[in-house]
Amino acid sequence: MEIRQLKYFMEVAKREHMTEAADALHVAQSAVSRQIGNLESELGVDLFIRQGRRVRLTPIGRIFLENASQAMKMLENATREVKELLDPERGTIRISFPISMAAYVLPTAISAFREQYPEAKFQLKQATYYELIDLVLNGEYNMALLGSVPMNGEKLDGHVLFKERIMALLPINHPLAHEPALRLSQLKDEPFILLPKGMQFREMIINHCLEQGFEPTISFEGDDVDALKGLVSASLGISLLPEVTLIDNFPRSTVKIPIIEPSLQRTVGMIIPTDRQLLPTEKIFFEFLNDFFSKWSAANII
Repeated sequence: MEIRQLKYFMEVAKREHMTEAADALHVAQSAVSRQIGNLESELGVDLFIRQGRRVRLTPIGRIFLENASQAMKMLENATREVKELLDPERGTIRISFPISMAAYVLPTAISAFREQYPEAKFQLKQATYYELIDLVLNGEYNMALLGSVPMNGEKLDGHVLFKERIMALLPINHPLAHEPALRLSQLKDEPFILLPKGMQFREMIINHCLEQGFEPTISFEGDDVDALKGLVSASLGISLLPEVTLIDNFPRSTVKIPIIEPSLQRTVGMIIPTDRQLLPTEKIFFEFLNDFFSKWSAANII
């Protein structure tokens, strides 16, 4: 069995089409078909069901794909580790993150890191909270930045980098806009503008409201934080957002006010796997993040 055969097999499984897979691999279709045939002969099973020009995995093919994918990830990691052990300051850091960290937290940290390690490279992937956890669990990424940080589990270690306040964002002409701080209960009759269902931050906000004796009325929802801010600035409702999304980027026609009763906060940090080691360059970045955020300005973090 050859690595080339596994690569061809995985591409065909992904596209379910021999010709499209060959085009993506920049080889002739006959070469792909031949290698898939050789692989099936070696294994003694059919991995695909042929349906004209299209193909689909057999049940055994799906099992083989799952294991082949894990094997390829391990091989890729092993190759990267060898290269990074020789020169860890020039390696690649692969990290996933949520949209709330995209505008300020992660770029600020990467900029500071590149001052010390200018030749380090990054591969970044944005995802939702639960997708971030899955990316680390299934081995696609070794690191994810997220908030709130999940408790340590059997397969994940959570590391808190800092805590931040949850802020109310109100239109500047709102009756409560001049208050220095707010009780969450003061917002019970307001139309809320929140992230969509399935987002962990939305779940946290709704749970806090329920604990204060009311269920928020949700007038608008969306997965773009800047769009939520824009809706607030148009006086279409109020929103609750992590303070880090409002540090230097919120509409002039809005005001941000802390919630003091209850004191709403969330943890922000990293998750890494317990069943595999960080690669050398990733380890340098992980240690840098812990040091960097421990010194981050108290004006930005609670």
